[in-house]
Amino acid sequence: MLLRVCLFIAVLLSGAQAEIAVAQSATVSATAEAVIVRRLTFVKDEDLDFGPMLDGTTAGTVTVSPFNVRTATGGVTLAPGAFQAARFSGYGFFNQRVRLSINATPITIRRHVNNVPQSETMVVRDFVIGSTPTAILTTNPRIFRINAATGLFNFPVGATLDVGANQRSGTYIGTFTLTLDYI
Repeated sequence: MLLRVCLFIAVLLSGAQAEIAVAQSATVSATAEAVIVRRLTFVKDEDLDFGPMLDGTTAGTVTVSPFNVRTATGGVTLAPGAFQAARFSGYGFFNQRVRLSINATPITIRRHVNNVPQSETMVVRDFVIGSTPTAILTTNPRIFRINAATGLFNFPVGATLDVGANQRSGTYIGTFTLTLDYI
């Protein structure tokens, strides 16, 4: 008897929820994107995202490895949420050499409010490319060879973020530039 009553109540509640759902309306937009890569070019597939974190009373770091492993040191606590290494793709020729460097290391990222840069900053340093073995990217070019018979290749890039003690909350944004020369 108790089971029937519970089922009846569940049916009544689900019916009420269905009426509410029918009475409400929502519109969501999404982005569709496609990238065409030509020979002797390369593109950014994903941005570097350190993910959400909690600051502390002491400074610390957050590192995202090229293999999407996130760690923290010092006063920083990692919060649940999405994070990712940057990812790039290119198209050259089998066995072709490429020279890869970063524009400047470290770089400064700045807190933004309503897309307006503020005075608070953090530093991103020690950019690491996910090659075998991993290699720290610097302004001095590193030379790699394209191993794929198709000439297609991709690589991830991780880095370390220096977080200050009592870092002001918000979204921090900055830009780093990779240069790839096909040689």
